[in-house]
Amino acid sequence: MPGPRRDLTRLRIALTAFFALDGFVFAGWVVRIPAIKEQTGASASALGLALLGVSAGAVVTMTLTGRLVRRYGSHPVTVACAVLLCLSIALPPLTHSALALGVVLLVFGSAYGGINVAFNSAAVDLVAVLGRPIMPSFHAAFSLGGMVGAGLGGLVAGSLSPTRHLLALTVTGLLVTLFAGRALLRCEPAAPPDRTDRAPGQDGAPHRRDRRTRRLVITFGLIALCTAYGEGAMADWGALHLEQDLDASPGSAAAGYSCFALAMTVGRLTGTTLLERLGRTATVVAGGTTAVAGMLLGSLAPSVWAALFGFAITGLGLANIFPVAVERAGALGGPSGVATASTLGYGGMLLGPPAIGFMADWFSLPAALTSVAALAAVAVLVAVATRRAVPG
Repeated sequence: MPGPRRDLTRLRIALTAFFALDGFVFAGWVVRIPAIKEQTGASASALGLALLGVSAGAVVTMTLTGRLVRRYGSHPVTVACAVLLCLSIALPPLTHSALALGVVLLVFGSAYGGINVAFNSAAVDLVAVLGRPIMPSFHAAFSLGGMVGAGLGGLVAGSLSPTRHLLALTVTGLLVTLFAGRALLRCEPAAPPDRTDRAPGQDGAPHRRDRRTRRLVITFGLIALCTAYGEGAMADWGALHLEQDLDASPGSAAAGYSCFALAMTVGRLTGTTLLERLGRTATVVAGGTTAVAGMLLGSLAPSVWAALFGFAITGLGLANIFPVAVERAGALGGPSGVATASTLGYGGMLLGPPAIGFMADWFSLPAALTSVAALAAVAVLVAVATRRAVPG
């Protein structure tokens, strides 16, 4: 079957391009937040409220995109959300108040949430058709896109205004969408033979299986939440811990998240091989256990280098848990399963930074960061508890 196999390869390449584009555009926006803050004259609290627009738009849209994917298909929804994402990234520099920025970011967040559900749904179907656990490779493309976007953004920040930089992202993103989108729309959607997202009672095992499926989807969503909590915490608090608690230089402190992100990318690039050798449950258990050890070292180590090593170990451990959780939820519940797991996972990323902040005020920042290890341990326990419910 050379023809169908080539079609699946083209589909995989097109989806990989959209995952990378998503990370590239989002990282490009993140590195310009300080400049946008200065431009709008927003206080720290006002900027924080405006940034909630991204979160609110993403969470609301994620719950709706599953229905759109069921009705129109994952490929057209992916392309439509990509166009909206690329257009909306050019809008923040045009605002001159925190309120206007929040409204613009609501649109950006909606596109971001929508494309995440759409291309993850398409990727889940492709994984099922290929019969290989390639989901981590897509998320590795997202991580690589983010690293490139952040690196280029840092290089041009001194020479390009936010308006020109983000407009360049719009043009680049639309060009990628034009070529990758044409390829994606020409590909027939992957059609798993045993899709489980049927109506209640359609297969003679009415509502009991449906309730069980929903519970399992939520369970995998909780595993995604535990992982994303750590990503959010590391992004916002890792550098501060190194500089404030371990007297690291600003450069060494900035390297903290870079170590974490690079290790996570490497872990995802090798994720398919790991999943083929160990299976999904064993990979989640091994990854979660590794993350527990790494985060305990990273948060409690007395030296900068030991903490950086701990951050890298944490990134390796967490790398494949989120992709596995989303893929399992999608295999069980289709686009709605992907939407549920993505919403819970994104909620964990939002919960992490403020939760760490409150715990740091109550106890200390090192103690607060150990909560990342605690939730990684919870992910391990949940994976072990459900290992018989879902094979693999």
